[in-house]
Amino acid sequence: MIGRITGTLAEKTPPQLLIDVNGVGYEVDVPMSSFYNLPALGERVTLLTHFIVREDAQVLFGFLTHDERATFRLLVKISGVGPRTALSILSGLSVNELAQAVSLQESARLVKVPGIGKKTAERLLLELKGKLGDSLAAPVSVASGAKSDILQALVALGYNDREASAALKALPPDIGVSDGIKLALRALGK
Repeated sequence: MIGRITGTLAEKTPPQLLIDVNGVGYEVDVPMSSFYNLPALGERVTLLTHFIVREDAQVLFGFLTHDERATFRLLVKISGVGPRTALSILSGLSVNELAQAVSLQESARLVKVPGIGKKTAERLLLELKGKLGDSLAAPVSVASGAKSDILQALVALGYNDREASAALKALPPDIGVSDGIKLALRALGK
């Protein structure tokens, strides 16, 4: 098993990297969340990896954080979710966003990820409940029903998950739905 790789970043072609380790080039597939945080070409990089061997392929997946790799490993254990789908999920949602979606049981956020349908999203929520939400999203899991409703309203109005979540953080904890939406829209309008 290859658990970590350190070398010079030789090529970046989303979602694949070529990392030169003492003259040997390793092709590593990474989620876009890791891809955007990589150093420049020619710089040294260290990635945590997950190596998958199949009959027809040997693929190395890389991650900048332990949480990303742990979440990837949880995802590939779910029936119907292969490594490519898991990579797509981590490219579409950060680990914290995924944990929040699981803790709030929001399948609509998962369906937005390319390749994830309604049934797969529901299976992900069911399989990840208690595994991902508790360890990674403890502060988010205490969100009230009102905050969940506010978040859904902002997403329905066309704001992306990051914008809506950022607006939620600025709201008082005991705010009502209608007042919360108004305050969040004001904050997003600035």
